[in-house]
Amino acid sequence: MRTALKSKFPPNKGSMLLATIAGVLLIAAGCGGQQQEKEPVVSVEVTPAERGSIAQIITVEAVVFPLEQASVAPKITSTVKKFLVQRGSRVKKGQLIAELENADLSASAEASKGDYDIAEANYVMTVGMTLPQQIQKAELDAQAAKAAYEAQQKIYESRKELLQQGAIARRDVDAAEVALAQARSQYEQAERQVADMRRLGKEAQLKSAQGTKESAEGKYRSTIAQLSYSMIKSPIDGVVTDRPLYEGDLATANQPMLTVMNLSRLIAKSHIPQSEAAPLSVGNPAEIRVAGLDEPLKARVSLVSPALDPGSTTVEVWVEARKPDPALRPGITVTVAMTAKTAKDAVVVPTAAVFKNAEGAEYVVLAGSDEKAHQKKVQVGIRSGDEAQIVAGINQGDPVITSGGYALPDGTQIKIEKAAAEDKASADAGDEKKGENDTAEKKTDEKKKASPGGAAKSAGNGKE
Repeated sequence: MRTALKSKFPPNKGSMLLATIAGVLLIAAGCGGQQQEKEPVVSVEVTPAERGSIAQIITVEAVVFPLEQASVAPKITSTVKKFLVQRGSRVKKGQLIAELENADLSASAEASKGDYDIAEANYVMTVGMTLPQQIQKAELDAQAAKAAYEAQQKIYESRKELLQQGAIARRDVDAAEVALAQARSQYEQAERQVADMRRLGKEAQLKSAQGTKESAEGKYRSTIAQLSYSMIKSPIDGVVTDRPLYEGDLATANQPMLTVMNLSRLIAKSHIPQSEAAPLSVGNPAEIRVAGLDEPLKARVSLVSPALDPGSTTVEVWVEARKPDPALRPGITVTVAMTAKTAKDAVVVPTAAVFKNAEGAEYVVLAGSDEKAHQKKVQVGIRSGDEAQIVAGINQGDPVITSGGYALPDGTQIKIEKAAAEDKASADAGDEKKGENDTAEKKTDEKKKASPGGAAKSAGNGKE
């Protein structure tokens, strides 16, 4: 039999056959093992959804500015005569803080004052004396012309009668008639002059006198204003923070020579994206964190710009400190935290437990009682750091997977593990309990030793 087999299957082919059979058996065994393999189990950490308060806080960097600031610049160019304040001096609104050389301006003001006084005196004389006298003279002239006209009228009438009687020549009547016409013309001219002077002369002379007076007054006021520009006053209450010039230096018109800041009210200015600025409004509580201060300064949002900055397409927001600290100085960079929205009774989960699917919808993964993961679509409200508000989708107490839930398919078998924080808390609690027990045992031993019987027993034990 063995001889027949050997003759039928050569040694090399027999070995190949055995190897093939063994391989088939191994493949069959492998396929059977895969069919019997259990579905994978994913270890996850779970936290129940809690109910509590949550606030949307917007944190940005900002630069501190005073709410009121004035760069004091002269309106004229002149030499600095005297400074009445130093850098750091506190000043009041309207307080004199510097003087410029003004001798030429003072002389010009005096000359203008003299011209104004003369014009005012002329106006008074025109109104009170000159004009009435001229009108009175014109009226007297008119009366004289009237009398001459009436006298010439009588002469003409008498000569006319004599001519009819043949007592005088015709030429005498004609001469009287010509004299009568001249007298009538003079009388009418005098009457018109009186009427014109009463109607126009008075008004024109008054306007002329008044115009001269006003012109002189305007020049006087201009010189007084120029003189006042040499007296530099503070426009606001505050502190002098900059004084680049010294006495004797030339102060150029419209170039700052002093800077005054009101440090009692400071604001932190920041530029934030429009999406973040949308929920902000004036009056929202805020905090200003300053490097070197342990506690943040209480503040509030005082301005949300109604328009975007065209250069950066951001919104300018001001936060005003309620009680400025000496460490809060203009020009420094601070961190501002503004509370935009607050929800007091909200369902809150860790932010890391909220995901987005391919369609952009947000969801969380719950640990079901069947030991499987279940995706649940939710509506997210306020996000604040490590926490997120769930407006709809889950309830308080629902077990939310906080670790191991990312990209976890719905229905996956899970195994709930304790969080590292819980393990540490348990270990700390155990250590604390052990320490309390050790302390209690130690106190018990000390009490036994302190009692008479305990002391004797200890002594006896010592002898043994």
